[in-house]
Amino acid sequence: MSDALSPNPINLQLPDSDIIYYPNFIASTKANFFFNTIKKNTPWQQDSITLFGKTYPQPRLTALYGNNGKPYKYSGITMLPHSFTPELLEIKNLLSSKTNEEFTSCLINLYRDGSDSNGWHADNEKELGTNPIIASITLGQERYFHLKHKTNKNLKHKILLQHGSLLLMRGETQHNWLHQIPKTAKPIEERINLTFRIIK
Repeated sequence: MSDALSPNPINLQLPDSDIIYYPNFIASTKANFFFNTIKKNTPWQQDSITLFGKTYPQPRLTALYGNNGKPYKYSGITMLPHSFTPELLEIKNLLSSKTNEEFTSCLINLYRDGSDSNGWHADNEKELGTNPIIASITLGQERYFHLKHKTNKNLKHKILLQHGSLLLMRGETQHNWLHQIPKTAKPIEERINLTFRIIK
C-alpha cells in the first residue's frame, strides 16, 4: 500500500505491529465540517459495561454504523448498526480508495471531556477476523493515544492524535499490543473518534 495518504506519514516502527500515523489525512476545514455534522446527527448512546463484577456507564458515548447489518460485540455490549450517513460514506470511500480495503462498519466514540476515556484493550473480537485492519480518525480535540506490548513490559509508546488525523493499525498489531485513551485532568473540548473496521 502506498503511504501517500497525507504529506507526512509516520511509521511508528514498533515491534510486532504495523501502525502508520497520517497527521493531515483530512484538511482542517473539512474536518471541522465532519465534526459538527456527525456530532449533531449521530444517535449517541451510553451503554453500561461490567468489569470485575461491577457495572457502570461507559465513560464515553458511542454509535455503530455499517452496510452489512452485522452487529458488533465487545465488553458484553452488542451494538446494532445504523445505515451510513453521507458524511461517513464520504470518509469511508476516501479510506477505501487509499487502502484498497472495503470497510463494512464504523464504531464512533464521543469523548465529551477529559474524564471520558477508553481503557486498555485490543480490537481483537472474533468477528474482525485474523489480523484486522482498524482505521481510526480523530475529529476535534487532540488526545494522547497510549500503546503497550502485551508481553514485553518495556515496550510502550504514546502519540498525540490530532484533528483530522488517521491512525492505521494493521497486521499483527491487535494480537501483540493494547491501546487506550487515558483520562486527563486538563480542561479540554470534545473529541469524535471514527474507527472503521471490517466485520466478517
